[in-house]
Amino acid sequence: MEYQTITYEVAQDIAVLTLNRPEKMNALTTQMRAEVAHAAAQAGKDARVLVITGAGNAFCSGQDLGDRADAASVDLERTLRDEYAPMLHAIINCPVPTIAAVNGPAAGAGANLALAADVVFATESAYFLQAFTRIGLIPDAGGTYTLPRQMGTAKAMGAALFADKISARQADDWGMIWEAVPDAQFEAHWKAKAAHLASGPTAAYRAAKEVIRGSWDNTLEEQLALEAREQGKCGASRDFKEGVMAFTQKRPASFEGR
Repeated sequence: MEYQTITYEVAQDIAVLTLNRPEKMNALTTQMRAEVAHAAAQAGKDARVLVITGAGNAFCSGQDLGDRADAASVDLERTLRDEYAPMLHAIINCPVPTIAAVNGPAAGAGANLALAADVVFATESAYFLQAFTRIGLIPDAGGTYTLPRQMGTAKAMGAALFADKISARQADDWGMIWEAVPDAQFEAHWKAKAAHLASGPTAAYRAAKEVIRGSWDNTLEEQLALEAREQGKCGASRDFKEGVMAFTQKRPASFEGR
């Protein structure tokens, strides 16, 4: 696919997907959703980590209400089912670790796009905004799923009903994201974290993603059984043997890429 609304670059096992409509604060269009879904799926083949970030001063302002002639008449159920869901599934099911590097405001579906990643770093000047009730809607793009799981029902409900800005520092304190980072250090920080994951045990990361995400649907016994099965696979891997040997020899481990 030839990308028009994003850029996609791979270097040193790191795929960087940049939402690239800075003049519109990287607002989401039908084309952008398709391109993000395609690139996220491709990253699982090309790289050992995927980073999603935004061009310019914003991460993503959410749905571009000017993407269609009459936004008020759009079939939102169809749009969410046929356009948003495939994009979110591509990010969530990406077999390598995913990082959202939130470089500026993340609003509406843009906020929830970020929260679909495995790990979210945000610059301290960024904020998250569940803006939906301002135009008579409910949180979507997976927000009703991720928010209560990441920040608890009380905070999620307040974010949805009041539609107030949540600063990156608040999001960090509330457990909504992994880390808020000073602006001056932000780019270097997420690049270093991406490089760390790109050199790590990719198969173990994949298993950890599956087991942790699967825990919400399992009983304790089911989760313990799943955990045991996946740990058994990891324990039989070359990466485990290399990790133990590196530990005993007091040297950095050299993990396989896949």
